[in-house]
Amino acid sequence: MEEAAPVLGVLLAGGLARRMGGGDKPLRMVGGVAMLERAIARLKPQCAALILNANGDPARFAATGLPVVADSVPDFAGPLAGVLAGMDWCARHRPDLQWIVTIAADTPFLPADFVSCLQDAHLEQGARIAQAASGGRTHPVNALWPVDLREELRHALTIENLRKVGAWIERYPLATAEWETEPVDPFFNANSPEDLAEADRLAAKHGL
Repeated sequence: MEEAAPVLGVLLAGGLARRMGGGDKPLRMVGGVAMLERAIARLKPQCAALILNANGDPARFAATGLPVVADSVPDFAGPLAGVLAGMDWCARHRPDLQWIVTIAADTPFLPADFVSCLQDAHLEQGARIAQAASGGRTHPVNALWPVDLREELRHALTIENLRKVGAWIERYPLATAEWETEPVDPFFNANSPEDLAEADRLAAKHGL
């Protein structure tokens, strides 16, 4: 079997967090630790390097020590714009890496085998893109992408005005890697104050 290659990890934090009342949702705390800090700690050992996709003043993320890369597509075009930003940064700064993985930066319980399972699914299923799934739901923002799709993605975003992640990835052979949801869903995503409270409860209950 083809050996899995090292990847660039891209933490997507470019959203507007409307349901959370605005602001930087990944900086909200779960169990006394910012969700972004949790995500970085879980993803960093799995990647050759990490960057953060975020718009606005990058100084607010200076404590992470990560390069902060803004969308090149204007008007908050959604997660696909963050994927493209990651691909472009990788091609420019890490041409030795042919793949990126992306995660929502407000995913506090990311699994330690996230990258390896996506790579295994990609190889086993002969796909171009591999996405995560849990509890019968797919999570296409949490995925493995080849950098050589970046011009096709740019065309979809800027010429076709495509915004939905699922609509774009379905154009390609797609693999899915499935995770169990016990004791917690590893792709639990905190989108509201209620979700944040639930994440706090889960972190305390399971020592996460």
